[in-house]
Amino acid sequence: MPELAHHIADVPASGIRRVFDAAHGLPDVIMLAIGEPDAEPAPHIAAAAERAWADGFTDYTPNGGIPEFRAAVVEKLRAVNGIEVDVEQVWSTVGATQALYQAQGLVLDPGDEILVPDPGYTTFPMAARMHSAMPVRYPLRPEHGFLPQTSDLEKLVTRRTRALLINSPSNPLGVVFPEGTLRELLAFAKRHDLWVISDEVYEYFAHGRPHISIASLDDDDRVLSVFSLSKTYAMTGIRAGYLVTPPGLGDELRRVQEGSISCINAPAQYASIAALTGPQDAVAAAARHYRDNVAQATALLRERGIRHYEPEGAFYLWVDVSHDVGEGDVQSWAERLVLEKRVAVAPGSAFGPSGEGWIRVCAASPTEALLEGLSRLPVQI
Repeated sequence: MPELAHHIADVPASGIRRVFDAAHGLPDVIMLAIGEPDAEPAPHIAAAAERAWADGFTDYTPNGGIPEFRAAVVEKLRAVNGIEVDVEQVWSTVGATQALYQAQGLVLDPGDEILVPDPGYTTFPMAARMHSAMPVRYPLRPEHGFLPQTSDLEKLVTRRTRALLINSPSNPLGVVFPEGTLRELLAFAKRHDLWVISDEVYEYFAHGRPHISIASLDDDDRVLSVFSLSKTYAMTGIRAGYLVTPPGLGDELRRVQEGSISCINAPAQYASIAALTGPQDAVAAAARHYRDNVAQATALLRERGIRHYEPEGAFYLWVDVSHDVGEGDVQSWAERLVLEKRVAVAPGSAFGPSGEGWIRVCAASPTEALLEGLSRLPVQI
């Protein structure tokens, strides 16, 4: 057969999926590796999707989404995020994954560089490679509370750097960026004339300090913001998210949306309208559940003497298992854990080289299963 495009070989595989595949088919595995809420969509959300199917709302929609969906996002951004936009700045996407891919495609040419966090979510560098661009990892260190340091960024920026990608609340770390950090990052981006791509998927699950959208601080239209309904409303498989752009990009977005997805499916958009405009009780209940799970889980880790980061948001635990990994690699260690202890966790190296020796544990799980899984982690002798 003919050769594939050369950049495909550079797209890294997901270490999380390797653990997931190892767990598949095994009995009684406690699954803590995947970021999946242990809840169902609220009844009014499911009912809206069912009505859309029943009423025949299954045709193409505008590239940016159903007008009511975009209007609902505009109001939500104003009320929740402090961002004033018009509907031409809101683009419905196939979850946050496509929004991140779309955002990078808008600003990166082949050979360009984008600064991505390390540790950071797996698809950040994958999307860059898919665009034949180069992800350049900037360190997030425990001694700095895993917050980005502009001194590190200054050492990494080159004439090829076009964008800075940030993620708050963070996956996998659970870090929430304070306003001062966000302003420093914006100032850095201005100095080097960079785009800022902001992943805010876990915006509703900040509990250590309030979540702030960096676009609310932006005064020169350099921020592309990525949001999702997946985690907030337990809609992971419905695949609905949205990209918020600076003004004046409507013609460009119509072309790239048409050339990539055309539009997301109509029933998902009607479900999203119901989610954004309907009762928010389920979101508040989920946030309380995740906070309680994190509190119980970190108490257990402290009791067992296992080093970890105390998260301020999202619903993950970042746990140091280097005492047991030793000279090996945490990917292999996590795969053995599935086989020997029947616990699936995400290896920290899946999120970048600095994640070696750490694991990510999803706390959006049934409490009993979460605590049992953590009780099976080896302690330092």
